[in-house]
Amino acid sequence: MPSGKQRGPMTHPQHAELERPADQTDRTKQITLTINGARREVTIEPRVSLLDALRERLHLTGTKKGCDQGACGACTVLVDGERILSCLALAIQYDGREITTVEGLAQDAALSPIQAAFVTYDGFQCGYCTSGQLCSAVGMMREFDNGMPSAVTPPGVKNLKITMEEIKERMSGNLCRCGAYVGICEAISEVQHAGATR
Repeated sequence: MPSGKQRGPMTHPQHAELERPADQTDRTKQITLTINGARREVTIEPRVSLLDALRERLHLTGTKKGCDQGACGACTVLVDGERILSCLALAIQYDGREITTVEGLAQDAALSPIQAAFVTYDGFQCGYCTSGQLCSAVGMMREFDNGMPSAVTPPGVKNLKITMEEIKERMSGNLCRCGAYVGICEAISEVQHAGATR
């Protein structure tokens, strides 16, 4: 039963204007990323992924956004020589670290050995996944050279030998919807066997 008392209009929380405490109005932070040998300063919020910082803030669009959940490998970059999925990494974690994107693989405006091998062996079709495949291949070959075993490496093996089975296992985190896997594996095998500079 109504009490007869007048109330003001109810404001739904969705429409209410929330005031932030003064210390939370600006959560951005300036960080320095060394990308492809050049120091770049960028001001970002702590929640910005490395992928978004590269693409949206620094305009390095070679690194691709595929699934945005770490399942396809299109966003693979190298950090201090090791491959990571940049969509799962917060940019702020990499302040001061050395990052290499696909734009940094070429050497003095010439294709790197792995890039040239991808061309030779048709290791791409539409090209969307290629930047991630290339960075992953460079990181994978470094892991192999450092003696890191994979899931298919026999236990106790001291002198690893590169095989197609090893390459397929080590590259299994990078998907190619066009199905250029044969060319990708052949390109990696050629560069690994040649011992070319990464």
